[in-house]
Amino acid sequence: MDTAATAATGLTFRAATDADIEALVALIESAYRGDSSRAGWTTEADILQGQRTDPEGVRAVIKSPDSRLLTVERDGAVVACCQLEHRGDHAYFGMFAVSPRLQGGGLGKVIIAEAERQARATWGVTQMHMTVISVREDLIAWYERRGYRRTGKMTPFPYGDERFGIPQRADLQFELLVKELA
Repeated sequence: MDTAATAATGLTFRAATDADIEALVALIESAYRGDSSRAGWTTEADILQGQRTDPEGVRAVIKSPDSRLLTVERDGAVVACCQLEHRGDHAYFGMFAVSPRLQGGGLGKVIIAEAERQARATWGVTQMHMTVISVREDLIAWYERRGYRRTGKMTPFPYGDERFGIPQRADLQFELLVKELA
């Protein structure tokens, strides 16, 4: 069996509810911040401290009529999530988190493919957009291997707004990545 098939075994995809907020915040924080995030490869602990999200931010995505927080479970436990938001002619992909202990096994590939499938099926969009901190070269390379392309379009990091973390360097910005959906 290939890695993607193995990673997909026993997964359940569903829209998040208010009952998931605590587990989703814990998952997202564990994947990006603090020492627990270092178990995986998606950590931002060296460039950002503080929080990655909070219950209000997760609740806002769940409640927005134009978005869904896709929750991924295995054996009844939340193991991953991602935000899908309908933005006219494209969908936005964000808030992507995979449990650090499961990273590197192909689960992320399975989830992003399902997110793209759902965006096409639900909204009929032909593009997926996302923003990634431009200094995250390893993460950008991973998305490029999934068919995303760098656009060179940058937006500033929200310095001074601790809801998004406490930057540890002065050169943070977001780059727009785009994929054409077949």
